[in-house]
Order: sequence, then structure tokens, then C-alpha cells
Amino acid sequence: MRRSFGIVAGLLTGIAGGLTAAPALAGDCAALANLKVEAVNLHSAAEVPASGDLPAYCRVLGTVRPATSFEVRLPLQNWNGKYYGTGCGGFCGTLLSDAPGFTNAMNYGLRRGYAASTMDGGHWGTGSADGRWAAGDLVARMDWGQRAVTETARVSKVLVRAFYDRPQRKSYFAGCSTGGRMAAMEALRYPKDFDGIISGAPALDYTGLVATSFAWVAKANTGPDGKPILTTPRARLVTEAVAAACGAKETGGLVADPRHCTFKPSSLRCTGATSDTCLSEAEVGVLEKWYAGPTDASGRALYPGGIPLGSEAHWPRWLTGLGNAPAILPLFAADFLRYMAFWPSPGPGYRVTDFDFSADPARLAPQAQVYNAATYDPASATARPAAGLSAFREAGGKLLIYHGWGDSLVTPFMTVAFYEALAKGTAGKADGLAALKDTARLFMVPGMDHCGIGTEGPGIADTGIDPLTALERWVEAGEAPRELVATKRDAGGAIAWSLPVCAYPEVPRAEGAGLVCAAP
Repeated sequence: MRRSFGIVAGLLTGIAGGLTAAPALAGDCAALANLKVEAVNLHSAAEVPASGDLPAYCRVLGTVRPATSFEVRLPLQNWNGKYYGTGCGGFCGTLLSDAPGFTNAMNYGLRRGYAASTMDGGHWGTGSADGRWAAGDLVARMDWGQRAVTETARVSKVLVRAFYDRPQRKSYFAGCSTGGRMAAMEALRYPKDFDGIISGAPALDYTGLVATSFAWVAKANTGPDGKPILTTPRARLVTEAVAAACGAKETGGLVADPRHCTFKPSSLRCTGATSDTCLSEAEVGVLEKWYAGPTDASGRALYPGGIPLGSEAHWPRWLTGLGNAPAILPLFAADFLRYMAFWPSPGPGYRVTDFDFSADPARLAPQAQVYNAATYDPASATARPAAGLSAFREAGGKLLIYHGWGDSLVTPFMTVAFYEALAKGTAGKADGLAALKDTARLFMVPGMDHCGIGTEGPGIADTGIDPLTALERWVEAGEAPRELVATKRDAGGAIAWSLPVCAYPEVPRAEGAGLVCAAP
């Protein structure tokens, strides 16, 4: 059912204001269902016994009106006194307790004693690539773009206080991909919601990425017959060639920083007939477009960078197809362009190959204001954050951003541009990067796939780094993290290798028998 955009302003001002809650007996889980919270319907509250590595908890389900479903899990014993909110992935649409990429999983916090919550982004969907909910609903778009997280945090804190008879002493938020965008949006637009925020592989410029960049990638690999030009078996040649050209042998071909890799796709071009050891002219053309990134008819870059060198081991999942499963990137591009990117929506007849790289980026501007935590400006070749970090800094907040250099879905170059733009916006400081590090730190993880989902080749799993412990020490003890440790494990779980991931712009340098973080 279509809802009028005219109620958006009322929702954002009326709901975000005060709240009322009827008293409940501390520790009485069932009584939470009777709390009266402004603009919220609480559906149920029930105790769930301990199972596996999860403690017993009180499970509360509800809806922030009009349609943001949420779940809060409150440990029955040994609560650590803190609250952990989580984001969601893709276009959201479901409640996830556990998910690939721990930063979108509330059980990660529950296991550590947190009161934890999640939400569905303000709508129901059949899967994370289902965008039909947005076709005629501007309110749902605003909920997904900006409102679902802050409203879930509001009601979660009410439930925490009622159940434990005291407020949380610290609040944290963590999200990856779309959840990473939500995390950045919280720091920029709702700076008092959380004391510490983890923004993983953030899809900051959603319109520039999922419309313009994804359309470029999908269109580049679509032949005249509508079939993919570069397939997974052929992409293996590229994986091996890039690892040989730029990868470190001791870490299984890991490319430390794709910006320093000089591999040229033309080196794989067949000089005679196409064979198993070389690529056709068309296949090389796909690679050249993928690595370069989207441009308009004049050759101007529309989005920072392209597919990063060193990400090739993860292409089957995202770009070329994995077994019988289709590539994921074109699926996201299709529904985003059909239902979410434009107003009015073009609908199911729209094809990704219809996207016009000269005319259509400008048409994305209205929704960019709703979705984007930052937008890439082709004219200045810089990222433009949706707001500054001054209010978050004044509130004492800490923002930890991480992104994998091996991410071929949410490519990493926009995250670096965003961080550098925040540094330039740090007013009154001669060295913006140095000043920014008091509030926000960026960690670029070599070889890591999108949210650590893929562990192929040198890929590092999401459990290969621990940003939450680092953030806790920063917020609660004032110990700013200079490095994270990235760990690669073999199929049996044994540590294959580990290396420091330095706070940007520092990089690992050899010192003695090990590596230390130092200026580039």
C-alpha cells in the first residue's frame, strides 16, 4: 500500500522526540510486552533458555510505526551493562540474529553479555536483494535510508532500562555493507545515539555504487547475446596472474594494497587462437572496464576506482557466478534500479543495461539525499559526507571503520575517499588526518572479501579481525587502536599467518623480526 511522503517530516520530528514508558518490574520479561513506548507496538516478550554458546535471554519483538520490525535480546544473567545495536545487509527486509559478517549479527553481542538488537530496515522482503518494497513508498525509503536504526536504538534503550532498572553505561553499534552505511549515518546524523560505532565495508554512496558502478560492472560483462563474457573458469586465469604479479608468496598471493599493483589485463591477451592460458579481446575488455570503474561519455570518472586488484579470488560469488548460483552483484543492481534508485520507479521492465551513464547519474540525486552517508562528486573527484563529525566528536563518540582491499562488491576506494574528506573537514586543524584520528580511525584489511564472507585464496574471514574489542578499549579506557591484527586460518582452523592492519594512512614496515605500523 502506498503511503504519502507528506507524513515523513511528521514521523521524523514527532517520533524522534519524547517517549513514554509505563513502569515494569525489573527482571520481569513478560511484563515488557505491556510497556507503552511512543509510536511503538510491542508484540511479545518471552524468556528463551540458554542454548549452545548463547546465554538465556528475554526476547522482545515489536514494530516502530509504521513498519520497522525489531528484536531485542536481553541477557537474563551476567549482563555486561552495555547495549549493542546492529545493522542489516543489502536491502534488508528480515530480522537476522546471526549472519556472515559478525557486525550484522546481534548474537555476536549477546554472546559477550550485551543487550542486543536488530531491525529489518523498515520493511519486509523476500531476501536481501528484494527491492520491491520501495517501488511506491517514500516513507519506507526514508526508514531504510536513515530512520530504522535510530528508532530501534530509542526503543531498545527503553527496554534495557525497564528490564535492568538502570540504563546502559555504554552503547555500541556495528554494521557491515548496508549496515556499514547505517553505522556511518548514525555518526553523522544521530551523533548521540552511540558511544562507539563500527562501520564495516560501508556502502556509503549507495546510489553511486549500486546504480552507477554496479550497472557498469554488469553491462561490461554482458555480451551481444545477453550472456556473460567473462565466466568463472576464465576468471581463474586472472586470479593467478594478479597474485603472481603483485601478491606476496608468504601470504598466499595477498595483494597488500591494490593501488600499488601494476598488473595490466593486456598481458593476458591471446596472440593467436583463444586458449586455456590466455583471454580473448572481449574478455580483456571486461577486465579493463572493471578495473577502471565507471565513466560518462566524456571519460569523467563517476565513482572512485573500480574492482580492486587482488579481489579476483572472490569474483565467483559477486561477479561471475558460483556453481549453479548466479553472480550476486547483478541481482542487487537489477532491483535497485527497478524499484529504489529513481522516483517514480521504472518498474520490473527496466534492465540494468538500460542505464545511461551520461544522463542517469543526475536522476539519482533525490534518493542520494535519503540513502547516502557520503556521495562522490565527479566534478571535484572527492567524496562529500552527508554531514560532519563535529557533533559526534563533541559527544565523545568513537568511529572505527574497516574495509577489505579484496572487496569486489562494495569496492574500497570510496571508503578511503570518505575518510580523507572527513579529515579535510576537521576545522581548525593543520593536520586533518592526525586530528581526525582522535574520533575516527580507518583500517584497510589486505585480502579481505566483502565483510569477510569469502575466505578463498588469501581472503580473511570476518572473525580474522576483532574491531569490537579495539573499540571497547578506545571508548572505555581511552586506548586508541593503532592497529588491528588480521589472521588467516587454514581449512583445519590453524593460523596460517597474521599481520598488523595499521590505522590509515600508516602501513606495516619491517622492523627487527616483525612488522610495525609506520608512516607510508
